[in-house]
Amino acid sequence: MNMETKKNYALPILMMILLFGMISFVTNLAAPMGVVLKSQFGVSTAMGLLGNMANFIAYAVMGIPGGILLQRVGFKKTALIAIAIGFVGVFIQYLSGHAGQSSAMVVYLLGAFVAGFSMTLLNTVVNPMLNTLGGGGNKGNQLIQIGGSFNSVMATFTPAFVGILIGEAAKARITDIFPVMYIAMGVFALVFFVLWAVQIPEPQAQWSSEPIGKLMSGAIKFRHFLLGAIGIFVYVGVEVGTPNVMLYWLSDLSSVGATIAGSVAGTYWFLMLIGRLFGASIGAKVSSKTMLSVGSLIATLLILSAIFSPTTLLVSLPVFKTSAAGALSFGLAQVPINAMFIVLVGLCTSIMWGGIYNLAVEGLGKYVAVASGIFMTMVCGGGLIPAFQGWIADIAGYLTSYWVMVAGFAYLLFYALVGSKNVNKDIKVD
Repeated sequence: MNMETKKNYALPILMMILLFGMISFVTNLAAPMGVVLKSQFGVSTAMGLLGNMANFIAYAVMGIPGGILLQRVGFKKTALIAIAIGFVGVFIQYLSGHAGQSSAMVVYLLGAFVAGFSMTLLNTVVNPMLNTLGGGGNKGNQLIQIGGSFNSVMATFTPAFVGILIGEAAKARITDIFPVMYIAMGVFALVFFVLWAVQIPEPQAQWSSEPIGKLMSGAIKFRHFLLGAIGIFVYVGVEVGTPNVMLYWLSDLSSVGATIAGSVAGTYWFLMLIGRLFGASIGAKVSSKTMLSVGSLIATLLILSAIFSPTTLLVSLPVFKTSAAGALSFGLAQVPINAMFIVLVGLCTSIMWGGIYNLAVEGLGKYVAVASGIFMTMVCGGGLIPAFQGWIADIAGYLTSYWVMVAGFAYLLFYALVGSKNVNKDIKVD
């Protein structure tokens, strides 16, 4: 690919990187929106997490159909469809701010569910499209890493920004979040028209001629893949549940509030970015099994420390905060030490997805493609496990609910040490 062609693709490359960020932006909007739902509708923590669940349940519904759509219409058309659906999903959430009190929450949940469809499709297409626009090889991989980094930046930004908009959690309303929705709809509209107008190369994908049902049944015959698929379900659940329930806990503390809570939750996602960069730097020297084992063990110890530490013991963390007059500033704020332990888990979860994926697809041969589709479906754990944790929090308390996270990380440790071994090498994969 010559320099002229690369120059021509600068704009669509930028759009793809923006979409990387939008995946994180829209997905991570659900957690702080739960604070709004709890305030405006007086619902429980579990009910507040329904928006997050609606977003992730879409993965279970759309994971496999999304792959079929991609095979039939190609990457660019699938991307355009995903962007249009994303705009509609956010617009429905915007309409919930104008709906009556009796129907607003239902409208919002519908919007979160529709937006989840978009996130599922975008997750399927953005990596190969950005790789192709970069010309493949090292340049394509570099662009994917840039996109992934921007994804992490938006994960850090979203809860902090929404926390600033909410201000006092007890008075939060959906209308407070309108600026976020305006940004999301504006970006979706911009990217749609740019990609629609620009001619870009279609990623080359190898599609198997075998029926998808046969490939799926073949993939799940591998024990290490089946346990790995469960591992993805558990991983996304603990990755999302760990900061989200902490966000609700801190927002409910009069000494902390929604603005500081949003910044603390954002720090978790920032540490995930740091962890990913560190993981990438040692990935060539340290095995996936070792990284997943160490990460799971440390995460378990950190969560146990959060559960058993006294909430009266405070530490200072860098956060955004507002004064009594409403002025915004950045500085140190005291929060329970339990929150610090929870935030540090972000360093551990950052390297887990790649480790689980690599271990689960090892030796699958022709089944790798359909295995990736099954993984995308299992991302729904990011909605179900946090909702279950929220239900436990309503019954037994916020910190007690983190035993759900302990169980999740314990399973991932088991998978790394025992479950990831391929015991089905006799199955033909070519």
